[in-house]
Amino acid sequence: MPKVIVDADRCKGCELCVRACPQQILDLSKGFNVKGYSYACVQDQPRCLGCRLCAITCPDVAIAIGLNGTMYRFFEY
Repeated sequence: MPKVIVDADRCKGCELCVRACPQQILDLSKGFNVKGYSYACVQDQPRCLGCRLCAITCPDVAIAIGLNGTMYRFFEY
C-alpha cells in the first residue's frame, strides 16, 4: 500500500499537491509549521493510489511516497 509522507517543516502551504491529488486525500492542516505556514497533511491514507502526482507537483520537495518498501523522493536538492 502506498504511503504519503509530508515533511511539515518544508511545506509552505501552496496547495498544489491538494489540487493535484486525483483521490483528494490531501488537505491543509489546522496547525502551523515552524515557518508559520499551514502545511499539507494526509486525510485518508488508504485511498492513496500511489500515483505520485502530489510529490511531483510539490515545489518545495516536501512530499515523499513510500511504495512497497521503496521510498520515492523527487528532485532531491
